[in-house]
Amino acid sequence: MEEYKYKKTIRDMSLDDRPRERLEKNGPEALRDAELIAVLFRTGTKEKNAVELAEHVLNIFGDLRRLSQASIEEIQKVKGVGKVKAIELKAALELGKRLIEHRKTFIKRIQKPADVADLMMNRYKEYEIECFNCILLNIRNDVIKIETISQGGLDSTVASPMDVFRLAVRIGAPNIIITHNHPSGDPEPSQTDIEITKQLKDAGKIIGVQLLDHIIFGDGKYVSLKERGIF
Repeated sequence: MEEYKYKKTIRDMSLDDRPRERLEKNGPEALRDAELIAVLFRTGTKEKNAVELAEHVLNIFGDLRRLSQASIEEIQKVKGVGKVKAIELKAALELGKRLIEHRKTFIKRIQKPADVADLMMNRYKEYEIECFNCILLNIRNDVIKIETISQGGLDSTVASPMDVFRLAVRIGAPNIIITHNHPSGDPEPSQTDIEITKQLKDAGKIIGVQLLDHIIFGDGKYVSLKERGIF
């Protein structure tokens, strides 16, 4: 993509180079990440225009993924980014994540572990701690809802059958898939993972909800306990 050289202020640019005008004329796809952030910022500082400030923010955090993981407090520590800019940026990044999940969940039918990976991989990239989720499915294995059960660590307390199956029973979901991540990046199941999976499968049989799989996510990788033949 063509690089643009910016003058001191946005107003000094030609209309064809200003991010807002380019977005209106060519669509958001034509703008770089920093330019899209500059549209949100609207203004810069005495030292940097809005685009330069946005580029500075991206350089500090590395990329959009790491920026989306940052808290409002961390973002506003960047010189020139006050509380309002930080809140607006955080809101925009969250809307983007929700749109991705909405599109996937709305049309998603689970037929194989790779479908679960496609549905959940981006979500788990955002977590820096262990997060345990339950995917509720109808009889055709269409996704009804994704429910977060717990965060912080997987054991028999935070992944109790009562918590896992409560919503499934309430909404009449006949099938579920459980997922969690290993922040270490290694998705290999631990003995605790295996034991909890077996407990949940047995509990599901009693109440009439089938546990189809337990999938563990790492750094761009995943392990399906069903494919491993562990349960």
